[in-house]
Amino acid sequence: MISTVVLFSTLSAQTPTPKPAGLDTAAIDKAIGKSGTAMPGDVYRVAFPRTDLNVTVGAVKVKAGFALGSWAAFKSLGVNGTAAHGDLVLTDTEINPVISALQQHNFEITALHNHLINESPSVMYLHFWGKGDAATLAAGLKDALSKSKTPIVPSPAPVATGGVGDGGLPADQIQQAIGLKGTVTNGVLALSQPRPETIQMMGVTLPPSMGMATAINFQSAGGGKVVATGDFVMLADEVNKVARALRQHDIAVTALHNHMLHGSPELYFMHFWGEGDPTAVASGLKAALGELRK
Repeated sequence: MISTVVLFSTLSAQTPTPKPAGLDTAAIDKAIGKSGTAMPGDVYRVAFPRTDLNVTVGAVKVKAGFALGSWAAFKSLGVNGTAAHGDLVLTDTEINPVISALQQHNFEITALHNHLINESPSVMYLHFWGKGDAATLAAGLKDALSKSKTPIVPSPAPVATGGVGDGGLPADQIQQAIGLKGTVTNGVLALSQPRPETIQMMGVTLPPSMGMATAINFQSAGGGKVVATGDFVMLADEVNKVARALRQHDIAVTALHNHMLHGSPELYFMHFWGEGDPTAVASGLKAALGELRK
């Protein structure tokens, strides 16, 4: 999802989230080389925004928090250790060295695909899964990321804004039109809508903060226009309903695929790109959201 993934801030923006139960977050931080964030559902998420990349789609320069956000989420399994799941943004030449390193540390690959189209340079998204000791998983992930140019440095303090985000992003207007409330951080409005089902992968329950919520991000495109991207999390019967709603509102479908192995229920993820008037893009996405189970 969204991934793209500043969306997770919307899940815990209202009140501070307690420290995830059963996780030694200090050990994770030490092993991985940077601090993460406690998320709802006893999840600890570490973000690796690809601030080193200069990616454009047409005339739009893509913000790291808009569609270039690698992340790893950790969740305690009690006596069975810890699960780690996430999504890495990689250039073409980085993909296989990172996969090999992940495999050396007993991670599994659950998906590799595009989220965007017509971007320059090309970027791909690698989804992974691991189980074991939390600090060992974190150290293995750090080693895998070292095979890419992903910055592993302390994240700068996010710049949160109010009703109108920086760069001319009309956040209040968008939220009113789409019917969701989110947060604006570093010029990106992040919105999410969780699914009603209990979602599992390989027998582990995954809360929305582990990539199981429909994610929608907006950033300014200049000239009073916006762009929107993210992914819809869908059951099979919802796929074509959502696709039709998107196309009827001139929003591009950019990818349709899985993110999971041995998932229950079986879910599909549809990525999109909308560009234009803020209310028109938001209204089109609202129509597509209306095709999902609440």
